[in-house]
Amino acid sequence: MPTKYHAEHVGSLLRPPELVELRAARSPLDPRDDRQRELEDQAVLDALELQRQAGIEVFTDGEMRRDSWMAGLLETVDGVVPAPSIADGVSWHYEGGGDAPSTETHMEGAAVAEKVRRKLDLTSIEAEFMARHAPGPYKITMVSASMGAMLWDEGISGKAYASPVQLIDDLATLQAEEIEGLVDQGVDWIQIDSLAYVAVIDEVLRNADEGPSAEMLVDLAINVDNRLVRAAKAKDEDVTVAMHFCRGNNRSAWIGKGGYEWIAERVFAETEFDRYLLEYDTERAGGFEPLRFFPKGKTVVLGIVSSKTPELESQDALMRRVEEASKYVAIEDLAISPQCGFASTLRGNLLSVDDERRKLELVVQTAREVWA
Repeated sequence: MPTKYHAEHVGSLLRPPELVELRAARSPLDPRDDRQRELEDQAVLDALELQRQAGIEVFTDGEMRRDSWMAGLLETVDGVVPAPSIADGVSWHYEGGGDAPSTETHMEGAAVAEKVRRKLDLTSIEAEFMARHAPGPYKITMVSASMGAMLWDEGISGKAYASPVQLIDDLATLQAEEIEGLVDQGVDWIQIDSLAYVAVIDEVLRNADEGPSAEMLVDLAINVDNRLVRAAKAKDEDVTVAMHFCRGNNRSAWIGKGGYEWIAERVFAETEFDRYLLEYDTERAGGFEPLRFFPKGKTVVLGIVSSKTPELESQDALMRRVEEASKYVAIEDLAISPQCGFASTLRGNLLSVDDERRKLELVVQTAREVWA
């Protein structure tokens, strides 16, 4: 199992303008045509070359075939219909202060209207292309089924699922089958983007009057995430399964804040991932103290380089942060990365392709200094 990579990239990269324009003119629920596939193929090849030049050793396809990081829920599942986006009812904030306008952060919404089934094996398509073209090891990223409550709307979904928990259970079954298929296909590195915990660590969301309790949310997310890890490990115990966690990443804006203390003792100790890619680029993520709950041997990837802003961090400052984190996790079990992808949503964050390349180069160069 390749656990000793110390420089990593979360996943998405800025999509080329022509691909953004084409995808913006269609719904994520629409089928692809030949022109779209051609643009996506070329965008993936360019993304691979950018990562190679930056020195990244574990590659992604930049999520070029997706409208957003939530493609596993919005684009590949049948039984889903357009609906108001729950993201439109929340505030997105810029790092420098102020709220992002809704015109910048709007995302297409969807809701489940009937029993879910898989209509598109998108990750299989991605994996097949990566197997032929990636210059080295590659990983496949996907949103955790624990996020499936985003697709449950009582008025639309109630006839198919009495509760979001029932929907999440069906989605987890589909995703476990998807993961088993990927391992059979030869994929040996899978990353689960699991953000359900944001509602627990953020004080405002945690104290909201409606919705399940924080304890119930943690129970549900842990159970679903472990179900997905076990699906992969049952096929091949040497498959690397990672979790990524952040506090929102949409047009350089964020949605949640709070340290890991609320979830650390349970999530870090009870979930069965091999690697944990954790947001740590701002004070919103709190300190490194919660890392004390990690069992020895698991890899903690510190997201200490921002994918939201073009300003380049100081390498000396990054090295000091790694040293600080090593008080709680052995240095050989640490790695570094950007805190999230550069384009979690279609139009991406407010920086350039050159900026993201420099950020990835900084991650690689810093890792070489620390883990020479």
